[in-house]
Amino acid sequence: MKGLKKFFLNKKLILLFGILVLASAAFLSICVGPSGIGFADKTIIRYVRLPRTLACIFAGAGLSVSGAILQRVLANKLASPGIIGVNAGAGFGITVGYVLGAASGILYSVSAFAGAVLAVFAITLAAYKARAAKTTVILGGVAVNAILNAATEAITVLNNDARIMNADFRVGGFSAVSYVRLVPAAVMILVALAVVFTLLNDLDVISMGDETARGLGMNVRRTKNIFLVLASLLAGASVSFAGLLGFIGLIIPHFVRRVCGGNGKTLITASAIFGAAFLTVSDLAARVIFAPFELPVGIIMAAVGGPVFIALLIHKKGGHAND
Repeated sequence: MKGLKKFFLNKKLILLFGILVLASAAFLSICVGPSGIGFADKTIIRYVRLPRTLACIFAGAGLSVSGAILQRVLANKLASPGIIGVNAGAGFGITVGYVLGAASGILYSVSAFAGAVLAVFAITLAAYKARAAKTTVILGGVAVNAILNAATEAITVLNNDARIMNADFRVGGFSAVSYVRLVPAAVMILVALAVVFTLLNDLDVISMGDETARGLGMNVRRTKNIFLVLASLLAGASVSFAGLLGFIGLIIPHFVRRVCGGNGKTLITASAIFGAAFLTVSDLAARVIFAPFELPVGIIMAAVGGPVFIALLIHKKGGHAND
């Protein structure tokens, strides 16, 4: 027992464990499939399994880090891209972009990012104007989520091509991922992650509270806006090829804080690693458990994330006691 406790207190060992799980899951994801084709089939690996595995890694890291940032900036453990409407905003942006002709490539990813930014700033602006409590921000996000989903549905009713595209997109999954859609979004995720890692000290200062941050000379509103844009970029780019995957941005940061603590560097690093590993493992399970049928990984995310969200609500871990 002492050895196990010591392991979980060692952050480096935890990160190493996450890397090993990610590497193992990625290897199996490339090698294993419902078709029974082995590792020697280069065509299947290159054009089907490799882009799918890379998509899991980038989406898992992007959505998890986005959730970690939102929770830190909004000071609420229930904040995540799927819950406060960031994913729904990305979905709305993609649908509008698709109707206007941005069916793939960089414009597709930019449309997702624009929609995500629209959602997150609508929520934060409303909360700022109303001087809302932290739990009210979450409720406002749920409302924005519903409004954007309704707007997306309205567009799909009027446009048959958008309706076909949106059907698979809403569930979330990687069965149809391609390099054309993945590469531009992956570049955006990498750039956003690189910027986030240069601002980790600012993220720690924000966690001390607005007054303390101002006392240390920080322009709090500007810094928060930068982080919100980065969170939107990570979520929007991920959603552009992964669809509306829910709860991963809630589950992983919460898990990381429990086992690694809330230090900014550890939080972001571990969220990226474990988010990528968790989504890769989940997608692998979705592909092989019911083979030759495939279960959309978004269903697994909902099945796991829903109970976690309810548990957080029951134990009042979504915000401070006075919210």
